[in-house]
This record gives sequence, structure tokens and C-alpha cells, in this order.
Amino acid sequence: MSMRQVVIAGAGKVGRSIAAELLENGSEVLIIERDPQKIRTDALPEARWLLADACELSQLDAAGLNECTVLVAATGDDKVNLVVSLLAKTEFGVPRVVARVNHPKNEWLFTESWGVDVAVSAPRLLTALVEEAVSVGDLVRLMRFRQGDASLVELTLAEDSPVVGQRIGEIALPPDSALVVILRDGRAVIPSPDAALEHGDEVLAVATSSEAEEQLAALLGPVPGRARTLTTGG
Repeated sequence: MSMRQVVIAGAGKVGRSIAAELLENGSEVLIIERDPQKIRTDALPEARWLLADACELSQLDAAGLNECTVLVAATGDDKVNLVVSLLAKTEFGVPRVVARVNHPKNEWLFTESWGVDVAVSAPRLLTALVEEAVSVGDLVRLMRFRQGDASLVELTLAEDSPVVGQRIGEIALPPDSALVVILRDGRAVIPSPDAALEHGDEVLAVATSSEAEEQLAALLGPVPGRARTLTTGG
């Protein structure tokens, strides 16, 4: 297997959609599915398919999981996703384990203790995006990364934000934060020192502490200290 090998457990709509995106981006993908009726090689002929139970240690071993870079537990069963994640991390040392959370009430289980590096909850993500759409000027946490305390946060600049019109190089960002990208009129703007911020810009940043989140909210928002976060990463 190459260093870009990704193993996806679960060949439902979610698993196939992820596989299609990864294949288009040049990754090698192995899809593991235990239901023969979900094996659709014609839909994704570029992927490798394996009819197996991803909860069985011997079958994961036969799939060569110890050589993959990323495992995605994408089944519709949270119990299965947790077991697959734990086996992948503890038995095979997979560097990156991403797990799908089907029911928000189970989010608390999807932690490093179960081998999960990143937990993705579609309901929580949708909630965050809806809240973000109606909360200009509020800081919204979109995802918490499992490795460390870093979070991906977003804030849409209000008209009265003090940083509107300023060049990024002139803004004193919190030491534990970094701007990732600026979304403006449907396009991505690289946050270079000479780039100026505008009203309506969606600023995405990484903050490595809760203090940095609060400082970003105070710096970018119209009201200092006004921060509301919605976690999507568990």
C-alpha cells in the first residue's frame, strides 16, 4: 500500500461518497463491507473492495490495515464505528482514525480512549452551520481536533468589527492562533499580510486553547468577549 492509502469501513452512501472524493483527489482507497448487497464495484471501479467484517481482527489483518495511513469508520452503526476505530488504533497503529457519529447522544464516546482522532457528527455540523448563518459576529467552533487542544473556528465579520479594513499584517493575533483561510463572495482568499479584511468575510482560524478562542472573538467580533461555540468534533 502507498502512503496515501485510506481504508473505509462501510460502503453505504456516506462511505461511497467519501471514497469518491478521495479517489478524485488521488488517494488509494480500500472499502471494507460485510453486506454483499452493498458491494458495488461498478459504482467505484477505481477503489479496492473487500467483503469482510471490519470488527473482526483477523479480517482487518488480512486487509493490511497496519500499512494504511487513514481509517474512516463510516458505517451507520455507532457501536461498529467505535469497535473499528479502537482496533485500528490499538492493534494496527493507524496514524489517523476518523469516525462517523450517527447519533449525537453517543458523541461523548468518540474520544482518544476509543482510538478516535476526529469524530464527525453530521447533525452537530449542520447545527453549527445553521447557527453560523444567523450569527454574524459570533465565534463558532466547527471542529475540535483530537490530537491536542486545537479547534477550527469561524467568525463572519460584522460591519462594525474593528478589524474591517485592516491588513492582516497589522492585526495582532493571539499567540495560540492562526488564520487558515478567508471566504469572500464564494471564493477563498489566502490570509497574506497584505490582504485586507472586509465586512461579510468568513474567517476560519485554528485556536489551540480556549483562551485563544476568546481572544479571537474579542478581536474580530463587534462586542469584545462575545463567544459562542458549537463543537462538531465530539
